[in-house]
Amino acid sequence: MSVSSNCNLYCTELASDVVCLDPSFDSFIDDDHDENYIVSIFNSEVDQMQFAQLLAKYRKLPKLVSARQETIKWMLKVHNHYRFKPETAYLSVNYLDRFLLSHSFPAGKKWQWQLLSVACLALAAKMEETSVPLLLDLQIMEPKFLFKPKTVQRMELLVMATLKWRLRTITPFDFLHFFIQKLSRLTPQRHGFSTNCLLSSASDVIIRTCRVIDFLDYHPSTIAAAVVIWATSNHIVDDQKLGCFHKRVNRDMVKRCYNLIKRNLQIPLNGKLGVLFRGSCDAVMTSNYREIKSNQDLPVPIHQCLKSGND
Repeated sequence: MSVSSNCNLYCTELASDVVCLDPSFDSFIDDDHDENYIVSIFNSEVDQMQFAQLLAKYRKLPKLVSARQETIKWMLKVHNHYRFKPETAYLSVNYLDRFLLSHSFPAGKKWQWQLLSVACLALAAKMEETSVPLLLDLQIMEPKFLFKPKTVQRMELLVMATLKWRLRTITPFDFLHFFIQKLSRLTPQRHGFSTNCLLSSASDVIIRTCRVIDFLDYHPSTIAAAVVIWATSNHIVDDQKLGCFHKRVNRDMVKRCYNLIKRNLQIPLNGKLGVLFRGSCDAVMTSNYREIKSNQDLPVPIHQCLKSGND
């Protein structure tokens, strides 16, 4: 079948006919649909909260916390390099923590932590990203070890089995848009401060909370509410703001989480909304590559792996 050169395959509608640019468009959103959706998320996050045991474990083992911080530091570097979505960073750390609920990695076995970090980041990217780098290409930013793809794939299977294949989990990002919309009705936006800027600032803070183990004690909705208040309200917390989100939000827990953010937060001298959490290990230099004997399950020195290809 031939296509006539006169055939016009483009739509005849004007963009203005099908795209609404009116800022008041949000007012037409079905509130009942929003309510049903947000209630279902609240129910799901209650079922998923299981970090109390892990938090106690971290607090007893400072070396485990240091290994976790170093692992997260590398994952966030790669996340930033590929400009992945914020959700990808949060999910990768979530997979890491949930895996460590059932498995114990010695802090000194750095190759095991590196392999776990690659697997968690790869799985998170596959869940959230439309374009995912090859497993070898994912191992950048001066990794201490480099693993063959088949080794990473086996680790991915172990992680998924440990998580009981529940890779879709509730995160603070699931509440972010809803909470910003609710709070914006009470708090006028500052001049020149758009919703996109709010989302960007809040997302940055949420990602950085992953580095601090104390945030494991809070529900995703609590973290989202505390971050939104911090980003939109000039650091003023009152009952009116706390009550605007949803009746399921625990106000006392939001206050505690908000104070935890303030205690672990450093505002740069330039006054921008970007933040840096204490203990983020940003200044730590990675060590030189270690050469070890390679076999099917151990990490391969980089020069040897590159010679062997992607098998």
